[in-house]
Amino acid sequence: MDHPKTLKIFDEKTARAKAEHYCAYQERSQQEVRNKLYEWGLHSNVVENVITELIGDNFLNEERFSKAYAQGKFKQKGWGKVKIKQGLKFKKVPDVLIKKALQTIDGDEYMKMLNKVLTKKAGTVSEKDPYKRRYKLQQYALSRGYENDLIADVLKDNVL
Repeated sequence: MDHPKTLKIFDEKTARAKAEHYCAYQERSQQEVRNKLYEWGLHSNVVENVITELIGDNFLNEERFSKAYAQGKFKQKGWGKVKIKQGLKFKKVPDVLIKKALQTIDGDEYMKMLNKVLTKKAGTVSEKDPYKRRYKLQQYALSRGYENDLIADVLKDNVL
């Protein structure tokens, strides 16, 4: 069985053009672009030159990436701040930018989303015992990255 040949690039100009396209398609973290450049077989000095040029030309903007990531994961996937923070840390985004990105999530919208996530899950939990039911809902919301105190508040105020 033939394996597709991994793309190898040897000159900086080609690497930069491909990296620009990669960044233009979707917001990327510096680490994602760095990984891609290494995957293409480039050496570290070329990789860092290309990263610097992409930042200079605004193809790569870590703050813009982190805000887009936070908004996307929150609005499309219904993730909580804990899970979003972990995702950004995994992509090696600096803490100061993670904090800024999380601040872009509106508090009222955040609570509405937590309510929505719990209500939707409540419809699928067949457990009748109220304590076990609450526990299952709480664990689910924790796994989605929501904070324990906020989950407790929502579960206390609603009969789900």
